[in-house]
Amino acid sequence: MTIYIDADACPVKDETVRVATRHNLKTYMVCDGGIRPSQNPLVELVIVTQGADAADDWIAEHIQKADICITNDIPLAARCLEQGALAIKPNGEKFTQNSIGMALANRELMATLREQGEITGGPRPYSKSDRSDFLNSLETAVQAAKRLG
Repeated sequence: MTIYIDADACPVKDETVRVATRHNLKTYMVCDGGIRPSQNPLVELVIVTQGADAADDWIAEHIQKADICITNDIPLAARCLEQGALAIKPNGEKFTQNSIGMALANRELMATLREQGEITGGPRPYSKSDRSDFLNSLETAVQAAKRLG
């Protein structure tokens, strides 16, 4: 079992590494640069070429059944689920086979509304409770992935 972090804008890199270390799990932080390498031997920084989906493509090409991806990116989460992996948002919300279709449709709707100027604000700020929810969700996912693997 391996953890993949879509790391460019991920607010829970340190929390993920703590959980991965507790469970002795290899972790890849995938980004297009600007992140300092970890001193932790379980963590490998992967710097991809600059491009809209370069980090997503790298993760989707490497992730396997029972691995875990940390991402806010809905299309990446869908690709991970197709591989039999688990996907979690940094706020702890789990992507599932049952929810991913609606999430993709909602993403398209919101993009259309933003293009039309109907929606101008972004998501609410990341909170302490989001961080706590994430830690609980990741721990649960690790336990579930161990059963899958």
